[in-house]
Amino acid sequence: MSTTIAYSAVVFAAGISSALAADPTGDWRVADGVANIRVAQCNGSMWGVVAWEKTPGGRDVNNPDASRQSRPTLGMPILIDMKKKPGAEAWEGQVYNAKDGKLYASTITPTDPDHLEIQGCVLGFLCGGETWTRVGPPIPSSPVNSMAKGTQKPIAPAPAHASAPKSTTTATTTTGVGSGATAAAKPPAGKPADQVGDICLLPEVARPR
Repeated sequence: MSTTIAYSAVVFAAGISSALAADPTGDWRVADGVANIRVAQCNGSMWGVVAWEKTPGGRDVNNPDASRQSRPTLGMPILIDMKKKPGAEAWEGQVYNAKDGKLYASTITPTDPDHLEIQGCVLGFLCGGETWTRVGPPIPSSPVNSMAKGTQKPIAPAPAHASAPKSTTTATTTTGVGSGATAAAKPPAGKPADQVGDICLLPEVARPR
């Protein structure tokens, strides 16, 4: 009996570890440490957006489209419309390399709960990659949240005669950060404000394809 319980516990723990390892969502620090990329599932695809910069105020100066060279790199999509690869815990799509302004065919693969491997190739060769390190927890997905549907259930306005509450609770989106009025809330002492929020609501991610 005790042997069976112990075996079941091992299998259960292994299942949890496997599930975590297969989750590419969350905030990830790139290999050279200059940025964090927030990865989330938006309308069935994985997207990754610059969520933090070591040196604020970056611009997409290497974009071949001159009209986009003034685009801020904060909030800029890096992993684009990545689809689940059949039979593998990997997602395929495109990666944008701001260093040369080019798009590459790419695959992302969680190698363990704290590391995400990025591979990119040009025309199937000249392949390269790097490993990102997790700095934020996985972002849960739900069929009723904005990340899965692109919309949020409206909140009915309070009656005009209702008195203001004595205290308020900060609502949190599935990205773990505030949205709308909550985005302006003060962060905890010593923690920088989140300027990106739910990446699925960003225009470049949310627009129809």
